[in-house]
Formats: sequence, structure tokens, C-alpha cells
Amino acid sequence: MNKIYVVGIGPGAYEKMTVEAAEALKKSDMIIGYTVYVDLVKDHFPDKSFLTTPMTKEVDRCVLAFEEAKKGHVVSMICSGDAGVYGMAGLMYEVGEQYPEVELTIIPGVTAATGGAAVLGAPLIHDFCLISLSDLLTPWEKIEKRLLNAAEADFVICLYNPSSRKRHDYLAKACDLVLRYKSEDTVCGIVENIGRDGEGYRVMSLRKLRDTEVDMFTTVFIGNAQTKEIAGKMVTPRGYRDV
Repeated sequence: MNKIYVVGIGPGAYEKMTVEAAEALKKSDMIIGYTVYVDLVKDHFPDKSFLTTPMTKEVDRCVLAFEEAKKGHVVSMICSGDAGVYGMAGLMYEVGEQYPEVELTIIPGVTAATGGAAVLGAPLIHDFCLISLSDLLTPWEKIEKRLLNAAEADFVICLYNPSSRKRHDYLAKACDLVLRYKSEDTVCGIVENIGRDGEGYRVMSLRKLRDTEVDMFTTVFIGNAQTKEIAGKMVTPRGYRDV
């Protein structure tokens, strides 16, 4: 049977790629992905063939992968982070309904929430949720409702895609919503360029987060009522009674 691996390559650094992901890429004849992600792995797999498509061409990218697999190539479709978390795994299954002769294998990777949490400290030790602020595929009204419900339930909230040129004020809008239920002193943090050149983090209050400039390469963490700062790191206690 023809084969496609859908591979989460992690935050970017080769060292943060799982062994299983690296092995899948080694087994593949061809690696396909968004241009930026292919550039992250190219140097480590110089003997492979590479095909890329730009952003917003996700369906075309999936069709390309299946067509190449039909020709007998072992293909890896790569995504940053985890292929099943805001990645390509779901779309590959949807497009794959037209290619029943091609077998899909999903290879998990380190998503920005867990990769960023490790840089920031330990913000996700208790219940948390992931919310993307991108309204390209989700109406803002639905994002707003999710933010309000998560804040009211006192989840730690991890925000993906917090800003872009067209959405420069979305993080401020999100913080204003969260502030309806969380204190302005809630411990928060941001991590920039996880696993890539320029990686850095900052811990701050929710009040300060509201006016902080971020970009698409930033992951935002908003704590719960118990989250605290310890030695410059963001930590959410699990609540072990002997501590």
C-alpha cells in the first residue's frame, strides 16, 4: 500500500523532534510542507526530495502529497508542533477519502503549548485549554465565547496565533474578555520563537500582558487563580497537600 506519514516536527529545533518523527522522515523519499517548515528540516535530510506550498494552500498541499504517494513515493507531510493540534492530520484524513489506496500514519510532535511551557517553567500543571485567536477559520464571536467560558471556569489558557499584521489588537481584545473573570494580577507569560533562534520568555501580570506586543511566533499563557511566579518562572501548582 502507498504510504504517507503526517509528521509533527515540533517547535523547530531538530533536537526537539521526536525520534519517531526523525525516523519517519528518514524512511521517506519525499518531504512536503509549508515553505517555512521545510526550511527547518532541509539541512538535516539533504538526500530527500522536497515540495512546498505557501500558506493558505493547505488543501493543495494535501492533494500533492496523495498524488506523490500514488506514484509510489513514501511521503512525509510535515507540520510544526503536533500534526493533530491545529495541524494537517484532520485535513489529510478528509482529503484522503478520495485516495483509499493510500495509508496514513500520524506521527505526534511537541506542540507549542508543551514546548513553550518547558521554557516558561510549569504553567500547565493543572487543567488548561488551548484557544487560537486566528479568525481565518473560526468566527471571532465563537472565539470570544470560548475565551469567556474558559476564563469563568478558571482554566489556565494557552493562546496560539495571538497576533498578526491584520490582527494586531487581538491579544488586547482577548485580555479584556478574560479580565471579566480573572484578576489583573493573574500571572501570565509569553514565549517567543520556541525551539528556534531568538527564543525568549517573559513572565508578567495579566494587566501588563494586555499591552504587550506579540506576533505569530509567540505563544501566550494566562494563569489560573493559583498560578504564581517562582524564581522568575511561571508555575501553576497541582495542589499536592504536603507542599
